[in-house]
Amino acid sequence: MFEETVYFESYSTINAIFAGNIKENFIKLEHALKVKVVSRDLWIKLSSSNRNNIKNSLALIKELTLLHTNSEKELTQYDFEQVLGAFQKNTVKELHSLIAERIKVSPKKDDIIPRNVKQLEYVKQIKTKDVVFGVGPAGTGKTYLAMALAISGFLSGDYSRIILTRPAKEAGENLGFLPGTLEEKIFPYLRPLYDALYDMLEVEEAKSLISSNIIELAPLAFMRGRTLNHAFIILDEAQNTTPEQMLMFLTRLGFGSTCVITGDPSQTDLKNGSESGLINAGRVLKNIPEIGFCTFTVKDVVRHNLVEKIINAYQKNR
Repeated sequence: MFEETVYFESYSTINAIFAGNIKENFIKLEHALKVKVVSRDLWIKLSSSNRNNIKNSLALIKELTLLHTNSEKELTQYDFEQVLGAFQKNTVKELHSLIAERIKVSPKKDDIIPRNVKQLEYVKQIKTKDVVFGVGPAGTGKTYLAMALAISGFLSGDYSRIILTRPAKEAGENLGFLPGTLEEKIFPYLRPLYDALYDMLEVEEAKSLISSNIIELAPLAFMRGRTLNHAFIILDEAQNTTPEQMLMFLTRLGFGSTCVITGDPSQTDLKNGSESGLINAGRVLKNIPEIGFCTFTVKDVVRHNLVEKIINAYQKNR
Protein backbone atom coordinates (compact mmCIF):
# COMPACT_ATOMS: atom_id res chain seq x y z
CA MET A 1 0.00 0.00 0.00
CA PHE A 2 1.34 3.45 -1.00
CA GLU A 3 0.59 6.58 1.02
CA GLU A 4 1.17 10.34 0.71
CA THR A 5 0.11 13.18 2.99
CA VAL A 6 -0.67 16.72 1.81
CA TYR A 7 -0.51 19.61 4.31
CA PHE A 8 -2.41 22.90 3.98
CA GLU A 9 -1.95 26.34 5.50
CA SER A 10 -5.55 26.69 6.64
CA TYR A 11 -8.90 24.95 6.71
CA SER A 12 -10.30 27.70 4.47
CA THR A 13 -7.89 26.60 1.73
CA ILE A 14 -9.13 23.02 1.91
CA ASN A 15 -12.71 24.29 1.84
CA ALA A 16 -11.97 26.55 -1.15
CA ILE A 17 -10.30 23.97 -3.37
CA PHE A 18 -12.97 21.36 -2.67
CA ALA A 19 -15.74 23.85 -3.49
CA GLY A 20 -17.21 23.87 0.02
CA ASN A 21 -18.38 20.25 -0.41
CA ILE A 22 -15.45 18.53 1.27
CA LYS A 23 -16.99 15.18 2.24
CA GLU A 24 -18.91 14.75 -1.00
CA ASN A 25 -15.95 15.68 -3.16
CA PHE A 26 -13.57 13.42 -1.22
CA ILE A 27 -15.91 10.57 -2.16
CA LYS A 28 -15.90 11.64 -5.80
CA LEU A 29 -12.09 11.83 -5.75
CA GLU A 30 -11.89 8.33 -4.24
CA HIS A 31 -14.16 6.81 -6.88
CA ALA A 32 -12.62 8.66 -9.82
CA LEU A 33 -8.93 8.13 -9.05
CA LYS A 34 -9.12 4.89 -7.03
CA VAL A 35 -7.62 6.16 -3.78
CA LYS A 36 -8.62 6.26 -0.13
CA VAL A 37 -8.85 9.76 1.39
CA VAL A 38 -8.49 10.47 5.11
CA SER A 39 -8.53 14.05 6.41
CA ARG A 40 -7.59 15.40 9.84
CA ASP A 41 -7.14 19.04 10.76
CA LEU A 42 -4.90 20.57 8.06
CA TRP A 43 -3.79 17.45 6.23
CA ILE A 44 -5.14 14.94 3.73
CA LYS A 45 -3.72 11.41 3.51
CA LEU A 46 -4.03 9.53 0.23
CA SER A 47 -3.55 5.76 0.05
CA SER A 48 -3.76 3.22 -2.77
CA SER A 49 -2.23 -0.06 -3.91
CA ASN A 50 -1.28 1.69 -7.17
CA ARG A 51 1.43 4.36 -7.02
CA ASN A 52 0.07 6.07 -10.15
CA ASN A 53 -3.27 6.63 -8.45
CA ILE A 54 -1.47 8.48 -5.66
CA LYS A 55 0.53 10.46 -8.23
CA ASN A 56 -2.63 11.51 -10.09
CA SER A 57 -4.39 12.47 -6.87
CA LEU A 58 -1.47 14.66 -5.77
CA ALA A 59 -1.43 16.31 -9.18
CA LEU A 60 -5.18 16.90 -8.93
CA ILE A 61 -4.86 18.63 -5.57
CA LYS A 62 -2.00 20.74 -6.91
CA GLU A 63 -4.12 21.73 -9.92
CA LEU A 64 -7.07 22.68 -7.71
CA THR A 65 -4.79 24.71 -5.45
CA LEU A 66 -3.27 26.60 -8.40
CA LEU A 67 -6.71 27.30 -9.83
CA HIS A 68 -7.87 28.63 -6.47
CA THR A 69 -4.73 30.78 -6.11
CA ASN A 70 -4.96 32.22 -9.62
CA SER A 71 -8.68 32.96 -9.43
CA GLU A 72 -8.46 34.25 -5.84
CA LYS A 73 -11.86 32.75 -5.05
CA GLU A 74 -13.44 29.59 -3.71
CA LEU A 75 -13.82 27.09 -6.51
CA THR A 76 -17.32 26.19 -7.63
CA GLN A 77 -18.60 22.64 -7.81
CA TYR A 78 -18.35 22.94 -11.59
CA ASP A 79 -14.68 23.94 -11.30
CA PHE A 80 -13.94 20.91 -9.13
CA GLU A 81 -15.74 18.50 -11.45
CA GLN A 82 -14.03 19.96 -14.53
CA VAL A 83 -10.59 19.35 -13.03
CA LEU A 84 -11.53 15.91 -11.71
CA GLY A 85 -12.95 14.95 -15.10
CA ALA A 86 -9.78 16.08 -16.84
CA PHE A 87 -7.68 13.81 -14.64
CA GLN A 88 -10.04 10.90 -15.27
CA LYS A 89 -9.87 11.38 -19.04
CA ASN A 90 -6.18 12.32 -19.08
CA THR A 91 -6.99 15.68 -20.68
CA VAL A 92 -5.19 18.00 -18.26
CA LYS A 93 -3.38 19.84 -21.08
CA GLU A 94 -6.76 20.50 -22.65
CA LEU A 95 -8.00 21.87 -19.33
CA HIS A 96 -5.01 24.22 -19.15
CA SER A 97 -5.94 25.62 -22.57
CA LEU A 98 -9.48 26.30 -21.39
CA ILE A 99 -8.40 28.01 -18.19
CA ALA A 100 -5.84 30.13 -20.04
CA GLU A 101 -8.54 31.60 -22.30
CA ARG A 102 -10.07 33.99 -19.78
CA ILE A 103 -12.59 36.63 -20.90
CA LYS A 104 -12.60 39.70 -18.66
CA VAL A 105 -15.99 41.41 -18.64
CA SER A 106 -15.96 43.53 -15.47
CA PRO A 107 -13.69 44.16 -12.47
CA LYS A 108 -16.62 43.20 -10.24
CA LYS A 109 -17.46 39.97 -12.06
CA ASP A 110 -15.58 36.70 -12.41
CA ASP A 111 -13.70 36.07 -15.64
CA ILE A 112 -15.58 33.86 -18.09
CA ILE A 113 -13.77 30.70 -19.16
CA PRO A 114 -14.70 28.28 -21.98
CA ARG A 115 -16.07 25.10 -20.47
CA ASN A 116 -15.11 22.64 -23.18
CA VAL A 117 -12.99 22.28 -26.32
CA LYS A 118 -15.81 23.34 -28.65
CA GLN A 119 -16.38 26.54 -26.68
CA LEU A 120 -12.63 27.22 -26.84
CA GLU A 121 -12.69 26.76 -30.63
CA TYR A 122 -15.67 29.13 -30.85
CA VAL A 123 -13.94 31.83 -28.78
CA LYS A 124 -10.78 31.60 -30.89
CA GLN A 125 -12.78 31.85 -34.11
CA ILE A 126 -14.57 34.98 -32.89
CA LYS A 127 -11.21 36.53 -32.03
CA THR A 128 -9.74 35.82 -35.48
CA LYS A 129 -12.65 35.92 -37.96
CA ASP A 130 -14.80 38.83 -39.14
CA VAL A 131 -17.99 36.75 -39.16
CA VAL A 132 -18.66 33.61 -37.11
CA PHE A 133 -21.67 31.30 -37.08
CA GLY A 134 -22.31 29.44 -33.83
CA VAL A 135 -24.75 26.65 -34.63
CA GLY A 136 -26.18 24.05 -32.26
CA PRO A 137 -28.62 23.18 -29.48
CA ALA A 138 -29.64 25.29 -26.52
CA GLY A 139 -27.30 25.38 -23.55
CA THR A 140 -24.01 25.25 -25.45
CA GLY A 141 -23.02 28.85 -24.63
CA LYS A 142 -23.25 30.27 -28.16
CA THR A 143 -24.90 33.58 -27.25
CA TYR A 144 -23.38 33.86 -23.78
CA LEU A 145 -19.77 33.64 -24.99
CA ALA A 146 -20.45 36.01 -27.88
CA MET A 147 -21.87 38.52 -25.40
CA ALA A 148 -18.84 38.11 -23.13
CA LEU A 149 -16.44 38.78 -26.00
CA ALA A 150 -18.50 41.78 -27.10
CA ILE A 151 -18.33 43.37 -23.64
CA SER A 152 -14.65 42.51 -23.24
CA GLY A 153 -13.86 44.00 -26.66
CA PHE A 154 -15.77 47.18 -25.89
CA LEU A 155 -14.07 47.66 -22.52
CA SER A 156 -10.64 47.18 -24.10
CA GLY A 157 -11.42 49.73 -26.83
CA ASP A 158 -11.63 47.32 -29.77
CA TYR A 159 -15.23 48.34 -30.49
CA SER A 160 -17.14 51.56 -29.94
CA ARG A 161 -20.54 49.93 -29.56
CA ILE A 162 -22.37 46.63 -29.20
CA ILE A 163 -25.44 45.78 -31.25
CA LEU A 164 -27.67 42.90 -30.18
CA THR A 165 -30.48 41.77 -32.42
CA ARG A 166 -32.77 38.86 -33.14
CA PRO A 167 -35.82 38.27 -35.32
CA ALA A 168 -39.06 39.38 -33.71
CA LYS A 169 -42.25 37.70 -34.81
CA GLU A 170 -42.52 38.04 -38.61
CA ALA A 171 -39.18 39.93 -38.61
CA GLY A 172 -40.74 42.74 -36.53
CA GLU A 173 -43.18 43.79 -39.25
CA ASN A 174 -46.14 43.62 -36.85
CA LEU A 175 -44.49 45.48 -33.98
CA GLY A 176 -46.48 48.61 -34.80
CA PHE A 177 -49.69 46.83 -33.85
CA LEU A 178 -48.42 45.92 -30.39
CA PRO A 179 -49.22 48.22 -27.43
CA GLY A 180 -46.58 50.26 -25.63
CA THR A 181 -43.30 51.98 -26.46
CA LEU A 182 -40.76 50.47 -28.87
CA GLU A 183 -38.71 49.18 -25.92
CA GLU A 184 -41.80 47.56 -24.39
CA LYS A 185 -42.72 45.99 -27.73
CA ILE A 186 -39.34 44.40 -28.39
CA PHE A 187 -38.42 43.44 -24.81
CA PRO A 188 -40.04 39.95 -24.92
CA TYR A 189 -38.02 39.08 -28.02
CA LEU A 190 -34.74 40.38 -26.62
CA ARG A 191 -35.10 39.16 -23.03
CA PRO A 192 -32.45 36.38 -23.38
CA LEU A 193 -29.92 38.99 -24.51
CA TYR A 194 -30.80 41.24 -21.57
CA ASP A 195 -30.36 38.29 -19.20
CA ALA A 196 -26.84 37.59 -20.47
CA LEU A 197 -25.96 41.28 -20.35
CA TYR A 198 -27.06 41.72 -16.73
CA ASP A 199 -25.20 38.56 -15.76
CA MET A 200 -21.92 40.11 -16.90
CA LEU A 201 -22.29 43.77 -15.92
CA GLU A 202 -23.62 45.56 -12.88
CA VAL A 203 -27.26 46.54 -13.44
CA GLU A 204 -26.60 50.27 -13.35
CA GLU A 205 -23.62 49.95 -15.67
CA ALA A 206 -25.66 47.96 -18.18
CA LYS A 207 -28.56 50.43 -18.01
CA SER A 208 -26.18 53.34 -18.56
CA LEU A 209 -24.66 51.74 -21.65
CA ILE A 210 -28.11 50.96 -23.05
CA SER A 211 -29.52 54.43 -22.36
CA SER A 212 -26.51 56.04 -24.07
CA ASN A 213 -27.04 53.69 -27.05
CA ILE A 214 -23.53 52.22 -26.70
CA ILE A 215 -25.30 48.91 -26.28
CA GLU A 216 -28.20 48.79 -28.72
CA LEU A 217 -30.88 46.12 -28.64
CA ALA A 218 -33.21 46.02 -31.62
CA PRO A 219 -35.26 43.57 -33.70
CA LEU A 220 -33.70 42.41 -36.96
CA ALA A 221 -36.11 44.44 -39.08
CA PHE A 222 -34.51 47.64 -37.71
CA MET A 223 -31.11 46.73 -39.20
CA ARG A 224 -32.18 47.39 -42.77
CA GLY A 225 -30.33 50.21 -44.54
CA ARG A 226 -27.61 50.62 -41.90
CA THR A 227 -23.81 50.24 -42.07
CA LEU A 228 -22.30 49.17 -38.74
CA ASN A 229 -18.69 50.28 -38.28
CA HIS A 230 -16.45 49.51 -35.25
CA ALA A 231 -19.19 47.43 -33.69
CA PHE A 232 -19.56 43.98 -32.21
CA ILE A 233 -22.84 42.67 -33.62
CA ILE A 234 -24.71 39.59 -32.40
CA LEU A 235 -27.66 38.10 -34.26
CA ASP A 236 -29.38 35.61 -31.97
CA GLU A 237 -32.04 33.01 -32.90
CA ALA A 238 -30.86 33.19 -36.51
CA GLN A 239 -32.72 29.99 -37.41
CA ASN A 240 -35.83 32.19 -37.62
CA THR A 241 -34.44 34.37 -40.40
CA THR A 242 -35.20 33.84 -44.06
CA PRO A 243 -32.28 33.76 -46.57
CA GLU A 244 -33.26 37.29 -47.63
CA GLN A 245 -33.16 38.58 -44.06
CA MET A 246 -29.82 36.88 -43.45
CA LEU A 247 -28.34 38.53 -46.56
CA MET A 248 -29.70 41.89 -45.44
CA PHE A 249 -28.13 41.46 -42.02
CA LEU A 250 -24.70 40.25 -43.22
CA THR A 251 -24.39 43.18 -45.61
CA ARG A 252 -24.68 45.62 -42.67
CA LEU A 253 -21.11 44.72 -41.67
CA GLY A 254 -18.81 47.78 -41.69
CA PHE A 255 -15.13 48.47 -41.07
CA GLY A 256 -13.58 47.31 -37.81
CA SER A 257 -16.60 45.21 -36.89
CA THR A 258 -17.11 41.62 -35.80
CA CYS A 259 -20.36 39.78 -36.40
CA VAL A 260 -21.54 36.63 -34.58
CA ILE A 261 -24.64 34.74 -35.70
CA THR A 262 -26.10 32.11 -33.38
CA GLY A 263 -28.96 29.68 -33.76
CA ASP A 264 -30.32 26.18 -33.53
CA PRO A 265 -31.65 24.82 -36.86
CA SER A 266 -33.87 22.33 -35.00
CA GLN A 267 -35.79 25.17 -33.31
CA THR A 268 -37.00 27.17 -36.31
CA ASP A 269 -40.41 28.87 -36.08
CA LEU A 270 -40.63 29.56 -39.82
CA LYS A 271 -43.85 28.40 -41.41
CA ASN A 272 -44.84 26.72 -44.69
CA GLY A 273 -41.57 24.88 -45.09
CA SER A 274 -39.57 28.10 -45.56
CA GLU A 275 -35.81 27.59 -45.64
CA SER A 276 -33.94 28.98 -42.65
CA GLY A 277 -31.46 31.72 -43.42
CA LEU A 278 -29.08 30.07 -40.96
CA ILE A 279 -29.04 26.78 -42.87
CA ASN A 280 -28.86 28.56 -46.21
CA ALA A 281 -25.88 30.66 -45.07
CA GLY A 282 -23.98 27.55 -43.99
CA ARG A 283 -24.29 26.17 -47.50
CA VAL A 284 -23.65 29.39 -49.42
CA LEU A 285 -20.79 30.85 -47.34
CA LYS A 286 -18.85 27.75 -46.28
CA ASN A 287 -15.88 28.41 -48.61
CA ILE A 288 -15.18 32.02 -47.56
CA PRO A 289 -12.05 31.93 -45.33
CA GLU A 290 -12.92 35.08 -43.35
CA ILE A 291 -16.13 33.44 -42.15
CA GLY A 292 -15.98 30.86 -39.37
CA PHE A 293 -18.45 28.08 -38.61
CA CYS A 294 -18.55 26.39 -35.22
CA THR A 295 -21.05 23.55 -34.86
CA PHE A 296 -22.02 22.44 -31.35
CA THR A 297 -23.64 19.11 -30.44
CA VAL A 298 -25.61 17.82 -27.47
CA LYS A 299 -22.31 16.72 -25.89
CA ASP A 300 -21.32 20.40 -25.65
CA VAL A 301 -24.32 21.43 -23.52
CA VAL A 302 -23.12 23.17 -20.34
CA ARG A 303 -26.42 23.79 -18.60
CA HIS A 304 -27.96 21.44 -16.04
CA ASN A 305 -27.19 17.78 -16.88
CA LEU A 306 -30.90 17.23 -17.39
CA VAL A 307 -30.88 19.57 -20.43
CA GLU A 308 -28.65 17.17 -22.36
CA LYS A 309 -30.94 14.25 -21.51
CA ILE A 310 -34.02 16.20 -22.60
CA ILE A 311 -32.44 17.12 -25.95
CA ASN A 312 -31.38 13.51 -26.55
CA ALA A 313 -34.86 12.21 -25.71
CA TYR A 314 -36.54 14.56 -28.17
CA GLN A 315 -34.03 13.77 -30.92
CA LYS A 316 -34.70 10.04 -30.52
CA ASN A 317 -38.45 10.54 -30.86
CA ARG A 318 -38.41 12.56 -34.09
